[in-house]
Amino acid sequence: MRSRIIGFPDAEGLRPTPDRVRETLFNWLGQTLYGRTCLDLFAGSGALGFEAASRGAERVAMAEKNPAVFRALKQNIAKLSCANVFAYCQDGLEFACRDTYRYDVIFLDPPFQSDYLPKLLEILPQRLNEGGLVYVESGTALDVALPWRTIKTGKAGQVHYQLLGLSVND
Repeated sequence: MRSRIIGFPDAEGLRPTPDRVRETLFNWLGQTLYGRTCLDLFAGSGALGFEAASRGAERVAMAEKNPAVFRALKQNIAKLSCANVFAYCQDGLEFACRDTYRYDVIFLDPPFQSDYLPKLLEILPQRLNEGGLVYVESGTALDVALPWRTIKTGKAGQVHYQLLGLSVND
């Protein structure tokens, strides 16, 4: 699956994660995600989820509410023969509220103008396996409160990105 080009339609608010940010993220996560489960909320182009699958993730779920973008995700899943990638045509917040699966890595890139991040950061601790991580992209620097802790941060242009984990009670 490496170096394959995925196609996706133009859609309002769709901002694929820049290549150098994606490279930094996967350096943070480690080069392999072998055996891990991943969730790509607000999947858009699906670049993060497909990258996770190409690095050995056991299961990748993608949630995308835009029907045209969702169709493109399904086409790319078929084109890349990704039997371990599942796409759901649903709003990321709704999906996170209803999904009962637990994940090792959650990619979180909601529309920058939305108020989704505080709500999602409240819900997502229950969706993480022990030692799980959440990658967040946002239009402004994110200051997180317990139970979250910031592990790594970066900025590229107008995109702030960071890797979060849950604080461990000593």
